[in-house]
Amino acid sequence: MRLLSVNTGRPRPSGRDQRLTGIGKRPAAGPVAVAAPDPRGPGGSGLAGDAVCDRRFHGGEHQAVYAYAREDLDRWEAELGATLPGGVFGENLTTTGVDVNAALIGERWRVGPDLVLEVSGTRVPCRTFAGHLGGAGLLPTADGRGWIKTFMRAAVPGAYFRVLRPGSIRAGDTVTVEHRPDHEVTVSFLFRALTLEPGLLPRILAAGDALHPESRETALRRAAVR
Repeated sequence: MRLLSVNTGRPRPSGRDQRLTGIGKRPAAGPVAVAAPDPRGPGGSGLAGDAVCDRRFHGGEHQAVYAYAREDLDRWEAELGATLPGGVFGENLTTTGVDVNAALIGERWRVGPDLVLEVSGTRVPCRTFAGHLGGAGLLPTADGRGWIKTFMRAAVPGAYFRVLRPGSIRAGDTVTVEHRPDHEVTVSFLFRALTLEPGLLPRILAAGDALHPESRETALRRAAVR
């Protein structure tokens, strides 16, 4: 289990509305420092040199780092008939040899010699994601129409992490799972609960304090009306 690339993005206009976004990430040439984002600072990413333009919905403590598996990118390549380089889904870490979507909320990864991450959530696709891929010519339509539903049905969303211990990482670093909690809430399970299978929402509370606070609130509201 290792990193194929560590990806960062600078603000660029994307989509039909040409809003600034850091979603179009590219592999870094050298080591990248990773630490918990400072809520008082200018950026919301855990990676030095990585832009988060819409901090209402992206970045911050519980979305400091985003990982996506090369194996899942390869499957999307086959489905879309397009070349998908590392970073194209906006992921900071492009991995190989690890099933990112089977990671449990609260699972801890050591990446490289020092960095320790904890799985905290799942990506939920948005209009910016669809517009970015459509505008890059990677989808059948330039506006990305239909991509959000396609992505939801696949349920291979990739994982968000919080930073427990800072460190510097680079392509080729190993990924070691240091802790797996005892519950059923994988990244894919959480994604399904938050998107197409809301009946699963009360069960995600088993993930405890590691769960993203917004996901917890959503689950508690669902449980209250049952």
